[in-house]
Amino acid sequence: MMQLRILIFTSVMIPWILSSPARKPKKEVVNIPDYGLSEDSGTDPEVSPKAEELPTCLLCVCLSGSVYCEEVSPDLSVVPSLPKETAYLYARFNKITKIKNKDFADMATLRRIDLTGNLIAEIDDGAFSKLPNLEELTLAENRLTKLPVLPNKLMSFNANFNKLKTQGVKATAFKKLTRLAYLYLGNNELTAVPHLPESLHVVHLHNNKISTITDETFCKGNSSHYIRTNMDEVRLDGNPLKLSQHPNSFICLQSLPIGWYN
Repeated sequence: MMQLRILIFTSVMIPWILSSPARKPKKEVVNIPDYGLSEDSGTDPEVSPKAEELPTCLLCVCLSGSVYCEEVSPDLSVVPSLPKETAYLYARFNKITKIKNKDFADMATLRRIDLTGNLIAEIDDGAFSKLPNLEELTLAENRLTKLPVLPNKLMSFNANFNKLKTQGVKATAFKKLTRLAYLYLGNNELTAVPHLPESLHVVHLHNNKISTITDETFCKGNSSHYIRTNMDEVRLDGNPLKLSQHPNSFICLQSLPIGWYN
């Protein structure tokens, strides 16, 4: 009797199970928030914004009056808008090509600007001249052939590794900079030494094309009693210049120019 019941159950249930449709698991519905990138917004979410279209303190690091914009991605090709309280700007190793008058307009708080390692080939003549508190300006490793007007309170100026030519650097470019202590003009294409203010402690003019100097380049040729007490270091190596031909040109210095000479 038991075997007969099993046989009947098997013959009825198995065909019914096999003929029933399989139930698919329910899909979970995930609601994705709309961030304003809908089809009607005109914004392509796959297109990255340009650097100049982003807020400065999102693109760079802003910290207690200092702005750090170094090796920015996407490429930074212009000076970003700066917070009014900015005192120190570091915008090194970017793709900035030109400095305009408006870039630092009304930025009276700026004390240091470092634009090392950009592609700067042109600077508007008044771009830095109206910065009353600027003390340090670094333009090294760019493509400059001439210099703009520099602010009077500048204490350190670095334009090493550019393409500066004598006709692009006025003979009196540094004459009114009575606080200038450090001047770096190495690895350029200068053929003459500009006027050097008495305040200088260090001047680097190595690896240029300077072929001659006079007794008044560093000293006062008509005075054997004049001592240039501030000047600690002069570099002229790497120029087509023979120091032995200018025995009186360094008589006022406390030490001879450093470096290797022929």
